[in-house]
Amino acid sequence: MTAAATTIPDMPALPTLPKKRLPAGHPRDWYESHNRRLKAMRLAIALLHSGAYRPEQATNRRIRRTAERIGVRTPSNATCRMVRSLILAEAPVRGGGRRGAV
Repeated sequence: MTAAATTIPDMPALPTLPKKRLPAGHPRDWYESHNRRLKAMRLAIALLHSGAYRPEQATNRRIRRTAERIGVRTPSNATCRMVRSLILAEAPVRGGGRRGAV
């Protein structure tokens, strides 16, 4: 039996909040990291909607195809790692317990 590639469903056009200007006065690296986090969140949400619920399912290739599909510029390796860490943070816990519960 061969493994078929998972297809990403067409993303519906959802209403988004209007963009606001970023606050002035921060160093340039603050803006770069802020925009990287926003991009990683958009990609993580799109991947979760497409069925990638675990970080190992979100390869760089899949993340970059998703970015192309939703109209986001190709992410760097650092952004891809950030996407996987966001997916890991939202991954469901087996056994029904809370993550980190004692």
